[in-house]
Amino acid sequence: MIQTLTPTTWKDYELIDCGGFEKLERFGQYILRRPEPQAIWDKSLDNEEWNQKAHAYFKKDKGSQEKGEWILLKKIPDRWYIQYLIGNEAIKFKIAMSSFKHVGIFPEQAVNWDYIAKYTKPDYKVLNLFAYTGGASLAAKIANADISHVDSVKQVISWAKDNMEASGLDNIRWVFDDAMKYVQREVRREKKYNGIILDPPAYGRGPDGEKWILEEQLNDILKQCKLLLDPDNQYLILNLYSLGFSALIVENLVKTIFGNVPNLEIGELYIKDNFDKKLPLGVYCRFHS
Repeated sequence: MIQTLTPTTWKDYELIDCGGFEKLERFGQYILRRPEPQAIWDKSLDNEEWNQKAHAYFKKDKGSQEKGEWILLKKIPDRWYIQYLIGNEAIKFKIAMSSFKHVGIFPEQAVNWDYIAKYTKPDYKVLNLFAYTGGASLAAKIANADISHVDSVKQVISWAKDNMEASGLDNIRWVFDDAMKYVQREVRREKKYNGIILDPPAYGRGPDGEKWILEEQLNDILKQCKLLLDPDNQYLILNLYSLGFSALIVENLVKTIFGNVPNLEIGELYIKDNFDKKLPLGVYCRFHS
């Protein structure tokens, strides 16, 4: 059965409005206006209201879907921090306006951070692939996991380190590597992990120019992950933000590779704006023993 999940306890994040291929979001005390290809409907507020609220908006370069620049409308710092509470513990995130419209966090992933914290036991070995700025790594560390954080971009590993330090955590293993190559090596070493988290992009490059194409390589990397998972004490989380992937595709992949796993959940992540519109932000699959 296809399910939907949305975060319900964010205090430092708010989706104010979405539509017209854009979203208006509050991160802490600052409001940003960004492109959003899934928001094909009309906005609830008019453009003047969006500009009155926003501290900055992202303007795409001509001919580019991602790259561009931020136009400042009000005084706003280069970077600031927000936090998310997991139980009584706060994980903190540095927010910064990048030239690729990203700000260092995917707020919908909070539902997976809660799941990680719930099902990670002390000293679990956890592997976070395509780990970005480390929200999942921080959630695992709060639960006292032995966490390996893998990403192929040095700048986002540095960003994740900043988030770890801001959160008062330490001892995360940082791995600057191509995700596919790393899991293949870990399989050869006969390593085992209790938790594996994957949030792969549609396209990407490894440190040595290795090409990642989601539809061509997802099947193979999941097969490697099956070999790495502890057969008795395990969880896996897969998140996909790609317009071409449905929950049914993910269901077929996971059931073909992993079989009849216990506690399987498959569905969509979304965030609701202040006008009750639900913005879809990815397909997820997760299971635990």
